[in-house]
Amino acid sequence: MSGVESDLYEVLGISNSAPKDEVRKAYRKAALANHPDKVPEAEREEAEVRFKAVQEAYDILYDDDKRHLYDTHGMSAFNGSGEPGMGAGPDLDDILAQMFGMGGMGGGMPGMGGMPGGSRPNKPRRSPNEEQKYEVKMEDLYKGKTVKFASTKNVICSLCQGKGGKEKAQAKTCATCGGQGVKQVLNQMGQFLTTQTVACSTCNGEGQFFSPKDKCKKCKGKKTTEERKILEIYIPRGAKEGDKIILEGEADQVPGQEPGDIVFHIVEEEHPTFRRAGADLTATIDVTLAEALTGFSRVVVKHLDGRGIELQHPKKAGDVLSPGQVLKVPGEGMPIKRSEDRGDLYLVVDIKFPDENWKPSAAVLERLKEMLPKPDPLIQTDTVDEVDYDPNGDLDDFGAKDPSGTSAWEDDDDEGEPAQCATQ
Repeated sequence: MSGVESDLYEVLGISNSAPKDEVRKAYRKAALANHPDKVPEAEREEAEVRFKAVQEAYDILYDDDKRHLYDTHGMSAFNGSGEPGMGAGPDLDDILAQMFGMGGMGGGMPGMGGMPGGSRPNKPRRSPNEEQKYEVKMEDLYKGKTVKFASTKNVICSLCQGKGGKEKAQAKTCATCGGQGVKQVLNQMGQFLTTQTVACSTCNGEGQFFSPKDKCKKCKGKKTTEERKILEIYIPRGAKEGDKIILEGEADQVPGQEPGDIVFHIVEEEHPTFRRAGADLTATIDVTLAEALTGFSRVVVKHLDGRGIELQHPKKAGDVLSPGQVLKVPGEGMPIKRSEDRGDLYLVVDIKFPDENWKPSAAVLERLKEMLPKPDPLIQTDTVDEVDYDPNGDLDDFGAKDPSGTSAWEDDDDEGEPAQCATQ
C-alpha cells in the first residue's frame, strides 16, 4: 500500500456522520467486494491489502471510543494493530537502538524485564466460546422442544491440516516481529511514554507466513475453511429465562487449540395470557356478573399445552366470586426441571359488568332488587342536595382547576421531576 494515510470513511464509502448500522452494512458490502477469494489469482495480493484496510476501518469506526480517537487525532492515535496508542511508528527497538546503540531487543534489554528471548504470549488452550441469545415461546418452555438449525463455522482445512501452506512449502519468518508474533510499541499517557505488547499486524500474530504462491489452494493460507453443519439443541421442560444450552466443541476451530462451545442464553418471549414467576403461572379469567353470582361450569383458559382448564363454581352453595379474587389451581404451573413436580396456576377473577347494550325491563330490575343484597343503611344528614353528575369523569382532570397551577393528582411517570414554578 501507499505510504499515504487512507481516510477510513472513504475506505468504507460512508460519511463521517454515518451511524453504526450504516458502518456495519458498508463493511459487509466492502468486505464482500474486496475478498481475496472473489478475484483472479493475479489480483489476490492487492485484494488482501484492500480487505485488511476494510477490516481495520470497520474495527475502528464501529467502536465508539476508537472512532472518537480517530476523528480527533487520525491514525496517529493508533499503534498499527487497530488499538489506541502512538501509531505504528516509531518502533521501540529502533528507539532503543538509537539511544543505547543496541541492535534490537531479541534477547530483551538487560535490567528492564523486556520480552525474554522475544517469546510470544502463550496461546489459549481453547478457542473462544460463541455466546448468543435464543428467544423461546412459553409453550416450548412448558412442553420442551428439539430444534434443528444450520450453522456455518470455521473448521481446520482438510487439505493442509491447518498448516496454511502447500505440502512441502516452508513458511517465511516475519521480519516485522522477528518471528515472535508480537512487538512492542510506545503508548503516550499524558506526559509519559509506556510500552505495550501487541500482536504483529503483518503476520496476524503467527510469527510467520506463506508467500502467495505457497499458500494452500483450499484455504488460501487461512488454515481454516467454512463448513455448514446441521446442529440440534433440546430445550428441556421447565427451562427459564437466563438458562444456558451448551453445544460442546461446536464453536469455530482454531489450529493448535481445542474448539470452544456454542452457548445459547434463553430469552423467554412474552405471552398474551400467562405470566410466570419461577414455576408458578398466573392468568386473568373473565367472568360475567351473572356467573359470579349464580355459578358456572366451563373452560376458563386454554393452557400452554392446548388443554382447556375447566372450573365449576360455586364449590359450596351460595358462594359468589368477587372482583380480583384469586383461584389457586395446584399443580397446573410450569414443570420443574429434572422433576415430576409442577408449580401452581393462579387465576385472577375479572368480573364483567353489563354494558350499555343491556336494557332490562322495570320488572326485571325490581326482581333484582328483591334478590340481591340490600344496600347499607342510609347516610343521615341535616341538609340534602340533589346534584347532577357526569358518568364519564376522568381522573386526569383531578386538580386541574387548582389556581396555583399545580395538580393534586400525581402521575407515577413524572416522579422525580422538579416542580415547575407557577406563573405569577
